[in-house]
Amino acid sequence: MKTLDRWNLIATWKMSLGGVRRASRLLGDGKSLEEAVTEAVKTVEDEAAYCSVGYGGLPNRNGELEMDAAYMDGDTLKAGGVMAVRDIRNPVAVACALSKYERNCFLAGEGAMVFARQHQFAFRNMLTPAAREKFRKATAKAGGPACRDAYDGHDTVCVIGRDQQGSMACGVSTSGLFLKHPGRVGDSPVIGSGFYADSCAGAAAATGVGEDIMRGCLSHAIVERMADGCPAQEACERVLTGHIAKLRRIGGSCGSMSVIAMDREGGIGAATNLKLFPFVVGNMAGECRMMAVKQADGRMEIIEPDEEEWKKYEVD
Repeated sequence: MKTLDRWNLIATWKMSLGGVRRASRLLGDGKSLEEAVTEAVKTVEDEAAYCSVGYGGLPNRNGELEMDAAYMDGDTLKAGGVMAVRDIRNPVAVACALSKYERNCFLAGEGAMVFARQHQFAFRNMLTPAAREKFRKATAKAGGPACRDAYDGHDTVCVIGRDQQGSMACGVSTSGLFLKHPGRVGDSPVIGSGFYADSCAGAAAATGVGEDIMRGCLSHAIVERMADGCPAQEACERVLTGHIAKLRRIGGSCGSMSVIAMDREGGIGAATNLKLFPFVVGNMAGECRMMAVKQADGRMEIIEPDEEEWKKYEVD
C-alpha cells in the first residue's frame, strides 16, 4: 500500500488523461468544480477512439448504442442520472442538469431523451461507422442474434473532483457492455454503486462488471470507510477485497472490478482485481500523472508505469 500526494482530480483509465488535463486547467482558472468534472467526462464522451463511452461506443444486441451517465454534488448529496439513452451527445451534461431537481432526477430511456430535447441538449448520431463494423463482425461470428452474448471488455469513465474549498463531485459515463440486452443498466448511473460523493468524507467510483459491483454498493461502502477515518487507499482495498471474497464464498466467481477514491483532503486510492488498472490524477497547478494499480496474489501496488508498461493497455 502506498500513500500518494494530495490531488484535485482522479479518473479511471488511460482514456481520461485529456479530460483530466482540461479539468485541471479549468480549476486553475477559477472555474467551478461542476464545470471541471463534467468537462473532463465530456472530453471522453466526444472522442470516437474510445469504444466504451459516448460517441464511438459499441451497440447493444439490436445494433443501437445505449448510454448511461450520472453526476453527484458532494456538498448537497444531490445526484442525477440517465439510463439507456440514445443519441444524446453528452449524457453526463443531462445527468448534471437532473441533479438540480428534488424529484425526477434519474430518468431512463425515452423519458430522459424527452427531457434532454426539452432543455435543448445537443443530439447527434452516436453510432460511428467503426462501431457498426464491429457489430457486424461480432454478430456474424456469433452465428446470428440467438447466439450473441455480451463481452466484459468495457470501461466506464469516472471522474472525481475536489476544489480549493473542499467541495467534492463525481461524474461518470459509459455505453456499457457490447451486445448487451436492450435496456440493460449497469452500476454506472446507480447511486452508491457506480459513484458516490460526500464532501464531508470523500468520493468513490467504480468500473467493471456492473452486476457484480451493484451487489456490494461499492462506492458508498468506500466513502463510509473514509468517513470513519480510513485512508482512501486502505478503504478501496478493504472494500473491494472483502466484496470479492464474499462473492466467491457465495457464488464461486466474480467479474472484473476496479475502484477509485479521493478523501476530503485530496488523498487518493485505487484497487482492482485486474492485473493492471490504469488511472489518472491531476491538480489545480496543472500537473497530471498516469498511474496504475498492479495486483498479484491479493496484494496491490500503485505505480507510475513507463511507456513499455503503458503499451499493455491500449485503446481497443
